[in-house]
Amino acid sequence: MIPRGSVALVLHAHLPFVRHPESDSSFEERWLFEAVTETYLPLLDLLEALERDRLDVGLTISISPTLLAMLTDRLLRARYLVHLDALVQLSEREERRTRAEPRWHRCAALYLHRLTRIRSRLLDHWRQDVAGAFRAFQERGRIEIFTTAATHAILPLLASTPEWVQAQIRIGMAEYRRYFGRPSAGFWLPECAYDPALDVDLARAGVRWVVVDTHGLTHASPQPVYGAYAPVVSPAGVAAFARDPDSATQVWSAEVGYPADPWYRDFHRDIGFDLPAAWLHPLIPEDQRTPTGLKYHRITGDTWNKEPYEPDRAAERVAAHAAHFVQSRVAQVDWLCRTMDRPPVIVCPYDAELFGHWWFEGVEWLEAVLRRIAATPGLATTTLSAEVDRHPVLQRAMPAASTWGSEGHHAVWLSRENEWIYPHLHATAERLTRLCRTSRRAFGPPARALGQAVREMLLAQGSDWAFMMARHTGADYATRRTVEHLRACQQLCDAVEAGVIDEIARVALEERDALFPVLDFGMLD
Repeated sequence: MIPRGSVALVLHAHLPFVRHPESDSSFEERWLFEAVTETYLPLLDLLEALERDRLDVGLTISISPTLLAMLTDRLLRARYLVHLDALVQLSEREERRTRAEPRWHRCAALYLHRLTRIRSRLLDHWRQDVAGAFRAFQERGRIEIFTTAATHAILPLLASTPEWVQAQIRIGMAEYRRYFGRPSAGFWLPECAYDPALDVDLARAGVRWVVVDTHGLTHASPQPVYGAYAPVVSPAGVAAFARDPDSATQVWSAEVGYPADPWYRDFHRDIGFDLPAAWLHPLIPEDQRTPTGLKYHRITGDTWNKEPYEPDRAAERVAAHAAHFVQSRVAQVDWLCRTMDRPPVIVCPYDAELFGHWWFEGVEWLEAVLRRIAATPGLATTTLSAEVDRHPVLQRAMPAASTWGSEGHHAVWLSRENEWIYPHLHATAERLTRLCRTSRRAFGPPARALGQAVREMLLAQGSDWAFMMARHTGADYATRRTVEHLRACQQLCDAVEAGVIDEIARVALEERDALFPVLDFGMLD
């Protein structure tokens, strides 16, 4: 039975490449560890539960090449297990410490149960292979996975070096094929940043579809007949879907969205800041104050005096918000069907890390939504590839330049705090491009040095560093990473030009920045 309308839930899983073999303990590596614990492993459990109950749901997930590299890295996998063991030990101490305080003990016991189960599932069920588990769900037809730019660069901001736009796209597509054994049908535009100049490059790389922000389609030329609720096809043949603004507000908004509900767990209040430093050791070094992930308070309101978290009340809100979300989509479909002669598709893209990490109850909400849609007549979930296959004839239109960043443009990545990086990125990229072209016959150490220089350039282009600078969150680290990658790239270029390769230094860089194993510097020729 053909549904009256479809909902395409799209999760974008991405983290910047952070790997520090030179240090026994790196705070920034915890970004990955937190996401695995709080988002990726719970999502795997969700997928398994739906599969066990034989619910046929459509879910599309992008996994960035940098995240994929970290999930499959032996060093980081070993370090994650050490981190998880320390977290379980802390939760055991917390369960004992709070037994005389019922209001806190309930939450401490919840964490102990969750973390113990996560550790058991990681080792005994998923075999410490998170990426492989997602791949298996795709191979069984339960989800669709797609890719993004190599290091999540804002592609329109690389327009002055078009070779690097092409490299970001081609390497992202190649890494996907290398790991998943098939081409990626879709391509997540980092920060949904689109420009018409990308059209041909995306098509040449084999991209079938992308997602743009709402105004990318509503301002397309010519104006789409169905607005944001059906894809269009670009002149080069790439289908473009638009983000639905209504569902985005309901889930994303920090002011009126579901995650702001006062009964949900507060993200910022953490025992890592409330308890004595010695109690948190060895999870947290005594000279640092960082989050542990163990948080006992609910949002309550705009105050530091938070009330205790009540899981049962939060579960009630999850059910109510899931029901509201699905009812809203039903009403949306009813309204759209009055003027559309084809079933509308409501595209709901979100950062995957919103669910479980930023919004503690988010994975449970997502499961409730998927189950409710499966039981709702006339409404169905879909993947974007399935939608393109189902409607091969699309209106031809060129999407407008757009992004889902603040105000719909690139202000976050072109701010006073980060604008200094772009002249350096462009100049270094142009130098490396020229060198790769004049060294096309290089082999041995020079070829290895050029390949590593390309890696360093790609890493410097990552969007995360500019974002962190603009948001003043980890700005010093982001600045250091940008400068380090640019300096390493320049030094490798110097070495190749001088004909003197420092093999010890090159190997050290390959060990630190160990990603894209089949990268070929000749792609810039």
